[in-house]
Parts: sequence; structure tokens; C-alpha cells
Amino acid sequence: MKHAKRFTSFLLALVMVLAMTITVSAAQEGTLDGGSITINDAVPGQNYSIYQILYLESYSHTTSGEATGAYAYKANSAWKTFVNSSAIKGVYLNVDSQGYVTWKDGASVADFAKLAQAEAATKSVDGTATAPAAAEGSTTSKVSFSNLKLGYYLVDTTLGTLCSLDTTNPSVVMEEKNEVPTSDKKVEEDSKVGVDGVDAWGEKNDADIGQTVNFKSTLTAQAGAENYIFHDTMSAGLTYKNVTGVTLNGNTVDDSKYTVVTEALSDGCTFEVRFTQAFCDTLKANDIIVISYSAVLNENAVIAGDGNPNECKLSYGDSSNIKTTTVSTTTTYTWKVDVYKYTMEGENEKALADATFTLSKNSDGTNPIALISLGNNVYRVAKPDESGSVTSITTDKTGKFTINGLDSDTYYLTETAAPDGYNKLSGPVTVVIGEDGIINKTNEAPNGVDEVRILNQSGAEMPSTGGMGTTIFYVIGSILVLVAVVLLVTKKRMNK
Repeated sequence: MKHAKRFTSFLLALVMVLAMTITVSAAQEGTLDGGSITINDAVPGQNYSIYQILYLESYSHTTSGEATGAYAYKANSAWKTFVNSSAIKGVYLNVDSQGYVTWKDGASVADFAKLAQAEAATKSVDGTATAPAAAEGSTTSKVSFSNLKLGYYLVDTTLGTLCSLDTTNPSVVMEEKNEVPTSDKKVEEDSKVGVDGVDAWGEKNDADIGQTVNFKSTLTAQAGAENYIFHDTMSAGLTYKNVTGVTLNGNTVDDSKYTVVTEALSDGCTFEVRFTQAFCDTLKANDIIVISYSAVLNENAVIAGDGNPNECKLSYGDSSNIKTTTVSTTTTYTWKVDVYKYTMEGENEKALADATFTLSKNSDGTNPIALISLGNNVYRVAKPDESGSVTSITTDKTGKFTINGLDSDTYYLTETAAPDGYNKLSGPVTVVIGEDGIINKTNEAPNGVDEVRILNQSGAEMPSTGGMGTTIFYVIGSILVLVAVVLLVTKKRMNK
């Protein structure tokens, strides 16, 4: 049966050889012994299963034992219903009145393999044997099945990629050529959008509380994809918003080909994108699927520190042994600024109460940022339309306050009212938060400042007018004039 030899397995090729041999006997039929199946370059961490669909009753061969191309197959008992089903008989296989099976000319071996793979998965047909490849982390491995009854075997794998079909007469060697699918997650840094030569997508970003954050996850698919489910898990500081689109090799995927699920998820993830098997069947090796979605940075966001992670993975493979890709993670950060309002009394600092400030991204102080008081002089950026927000902060006797939940950007603290007896600042105080959260970094101060310190000066008391200070000058002046007159008169009389 020459057509059966056209089909081989497709998995990941690597470097070192590590052999594993499995001796099997269960779920086989027929009288011809001595068969074996060897899979070279098996993918570490995956399992391989074989199923005898047809057993070989006999085949013609030369005196030296070489096959001449004439084979007599019959269906294994566990596969008779499948072989004789309307989807198979007359479409892929011909079955005569005695139960002998031949291949139908022109039928697709790949499509038949998919149907056989689905039969094994959904109807739990017992495999002849299952063997693991080397442990994950190994470079390559070899998997071998020996002591097989001769027949037409399906070779399946937990990779969730296209399986193989071949006849043992007596031995088959298969080369793995398929690869494991991958997933890679990126987050958008809005400050880089539209900047020439700069990629706005990376492994981290920062944002204000209440800001929408955009993500995209890129899946590299493989031929024969099976049970592709994308899982995304958001930390407490991120609120899932929606999936904004899915593309395949740059073309929009109709939403009928996938389902977004947000409830009753057993693995604790935030949402899943479940692709239909019909869509998976269209995938070729290294097809690129991009899933775009968004979330809102919320009031539970971690300030600075480890940030707010978001991770994803792709699960795939047959239902009996689901595998997942390596987890891919992005982190969204948000920052804070500490402020200290004070004056100097001699050489000592004195905290100032009753100074009122607004925070804005405009140097003229317009459009002040709405804030929510958390108590103890701590505020956070308010979410859009959040009730109870304020736009100004007045210092207490500590002279200090903190604002949480800020993006990396340039901000302006404007003093709208000074404490009694103190001069109001003539202009805003500039606060620059860098991408690393450092405040007011300069070449002279690469580590920035821990807090923004704002000095207020009081004015000296101006001199007064009126009162005794002026009167006494008048009195003394009059006395001096009178004394001068007396002295002048006396002197004239003495001269006479």
C-alpha cells in the first residue's frame, strides 16, 4: 500500500540523541510479529502514543524479505466502527465484504490522519502504547516502540500537532519535524506611540490609575493544531476590559472562530480565548496569531515595587494530556510623589500647614488631576468619573502629603493658597517622574529626590506711620529752636 508511506510525523528537531525503548503487546491484533516504530528528534517533555488502526494479515515480499507492495489489511477491532463509518468508508478507505481494507485513490492522507486523531481523543480509543520523550530541558530524545504486531499505525503526540501514519513491515523510522507552539506577550507604552524609530511595545510600561492599558499576545502556531486555548491572568491591579481583535498573519479573524470566556475558569486565569477546531485545522506551521486586548489600571494597583504583572500562555494537545507553552509576562508600573512644605526659622526647618496645592500636567495649573483621599495625607489618582474626588490638597501640621498612581510624565504642583503670613509661590513646582519612577533625575543627581521639598518665605513687618515715633521728633525740635533763640538774645546783651 504505497499511499500509506507518504505520511510522516512533523515535530521539533534538536541536537543530542537520547534513546528510550518501549516494549508493547496490548491492543494489537494479527499474527505477524517483530514490528517497531522509532521517532527520532522527539520533543523533550512530550508524550507519544501509537494506535494500531489496521493489522497486517499478510504482505508479499521477496526471498530476502523486502516488501513488494502487496498488503492485506483488516481493521483492528477497536477501530472497526470508525473504519466502516460513512465519514471514512468510501471516502478514504475501501472495505470489501470480507473486511479487507485498501486505500481510496486520491484521498487525503493528512485529512484521514486528523479524523483518526480525533477518534482517538474524543472516543478514548485505547492506544497500543504511550511513551514519554526525554524530560524538558534536554536537547533531544529518541522514542522507540518494539515487539509490535505488524499493521498500519497512527502515531500521536501531546504537541497538539499533526500526527503520523505508517505501516510496520517490520520497522518504521520517523523524523520529528513539527515544533512546539509559542506565545509571546507585549504591553504598549503610550508615551512612545507615534515616536519615529521607537517600538511602543515591550515587556513593561507605566500608567496612571484609571488609564486603559493595551496588550497583544503573539502565538506561533503549528500544523495540525489541536485544542488551542489562550489563557491570560491579570494581577489585582489590572481590570480586564475586552478583547479588541484577533488576526492571523495580519488578517482579521472572524469572531465566530473563537470564543472569549471570562467565567467558570478552572485554572484561575482572568479570561480565555478558545479557538474552534475548525479554525485550528486551517493553521500551517509558523502561522502567526495576534490577540489584542485591554485592561484598566485600578485602585488596587501596586505602587512602584514589583509592579502589576500580567501573564499568558497557550494550552494545546490532545485532551488526555494537555500541554502549555512557557508563560510570558509583562509588568505595568505606576508611581508616587512625596511632597514636603516647610519654612526656615534660623537654621531649623519648620513644617507648614494650610498650604493648598493642585497637581496638573499643564504648566499653567489648568485641568488639575482629580484625586481620592486615602487618609493620613495620602491621595491617589481618581478613576474616570469616580465620586468623592478632590482637585486640591491642603497640608496639615506635618507639611507632607503623598500622591499615588502616577504615570511617568512631567507634572506641575501649583500653590493656590499660602499659609497666613507667607508669600504664595510665584510659579508652579515642576515634578518629572522618569520611566524608572525616579523623580527629578539630573546628571548631577542621577538618583533623583526622595521627596519634593517646597520652601515658603514669610515677609518682614513693614514700618508704620503716626504715633509717638513722630511726635517726639516735633517736641525735641521745638525745644532746640527755643534754646537757640535764648542763647542768641543773651549773647547780644552781653556785647552791649
